[in-house]
Amino acid sequence: MAVSEVKNGRACIIGAGCSGFTMAKRLKDYGIPYDCFEMSDDIGGNWYFHNPNGRSSCYSSLHIDTSKWRLAFEDFPVPDKWPDFPHHSQLLAYFKAYVEHFDLRRTITFNTRVVSVERRADKDWDVTLSNGDIRTYQWVCVANGHHWDAHTPDYPGLAAFSGHQTHSHHYRDPFDPFDFRGKKVLVVGAGNSAMDIASELAQRPIAERLFISMRRGVWVLPKYVNGVPADKAVLPSWMPTKLGRALARRMIKKQLGRPEDYGLPKPDHEPLDAHPSVSGEFLTRVGCGDILPRSGLSKFDENGIHFDDGQYEEIDAIVWATGYKVSFPFLSEPDLTPVANKLSLFKRIIRPGFDNLFFLGLAQPLPTLVNFAEQQSKLCAEAITGAYALPDKTEMERIIASDEILHMGHFYQAQRHTMQVDFNTYVKDLMAEIVRGRKRHKAGPSTRSSKEIAAPANPS
Repeated sequence: MAVSEVKNGRACIIGAGCSGFTMAKRLKDYGIPYDCFEMSDDIGGNWYFHNPNGRSSCYSSLHIDTSKWRLAFEDFPVPDKWPDFPHHSQLLAYFKAYVEHFDLRRTITFNTRVVSVERRADKDWDVTLSNGDIRTYQWVCVANGHHWDAHTPDYPGLAAFSGHQTHSHHYRDPFDPFDFRGKKVLVVGAGNSAMDIASELAQRPIAERLFISMRRGVWVLPKYVNGVPADKAVLPSWMPTKLGRALARRMIKKQLGRPEDYGLPKPDHEPLDAHPSVSGEFLTRVGCGDILPRSGLSKFDENGIHFDDGQYEEIDAIVWATGYKVSFPFLSEPDLTPVANKLSLFKRIIRPGFDNLFFLGLAQPLPTLVNFAEQQSKLCAEAITGAYALPDKTEMERIIASDEILHMGHFYQAQRHTMQVDFNTYVKDLMAEIVRGRKRHKAGPSTRSSKEIAAPANPS
């Protein structure tokens, strides 16, 4: 085992998906030395189809549900010829072009997994790598993603079920690694992946019958409104959040009508009181009878499933589109371990008491996660250079509680809603927080010494 002390003031980035490489670009801009470790053989993370590290949830037909207008990086526009909702291969090509354009690839160490990150007595971090090296860093940036550790629930009798089972994380296409043609298929879940996969498998040449189990009704939002991508609509910055949400709810109800009129369960919540499910095809396939809605699951037997409403269906195959567990296998400290998928963070970045550990992209932002960490990296870089000072721990905890009410107070209680933020509201406040932090820095010394690294005169 090789042990090496890394130059003091250096940062470690874990992962080279869109959160990791945008953080790398920011540190490079600021002249901050860093190492970025990626367990796979290339960048892209979740958007790397057939990623050999097994962490990608991409399936062959996947198109992102965020329009190109909302996912572009600030200083690297998307190609003009892109469709409104690009295919995953286009998004990965865009990521690779970004990395090449800013000469980031040479700063990334591939095929190297971070095994553990342990806090030292001096508050720095010992990072153990899969090659046996142990390196010490002052700053650690966690960008390993949260859509890779698949969650599959348990039900009475499930062990006896003889049909095929897979999680949406492992679904690739209707024919391989399992051939769904002619099968009676059940999709469990009501999120975007559930609706995409159900819509694909429900096509008549594929599944014999396609059922979808939904524990509760949902509002399925369209990709287009009045001929343009729905997420292009942005409320004026001066409009209060509650008023904007009320206007949006009214518009959604007017355009969609009642979900139960399509044959879906009646929602027990208002539009936007849950993480939205977006699909341009699902409601049509339900209305055509290609997708047959069912209630929540009750119990299994060898050949099929009993539902909560008393119905029974024989089933050949199940696709569990039941979400993910938020986990960091390299972090062992209890205070850094999510509980029921919740890890409260200051500005969705910092755990109070761990000022030199940054979580990137650990959120469910609306409308997009792609360029979310690009914004977060601004605060991280200013903190590393010493231009920004955090509030004290008590104030951080107060702000966390206030922010969680602002962003999640209107959602119903569920593990699905532990990291929700509105992108525009979040970024506006984040930029204001950076200004507040600069003022705190000027008012007095930071509680943690910074390294003498010059920041750009006008960082974006």
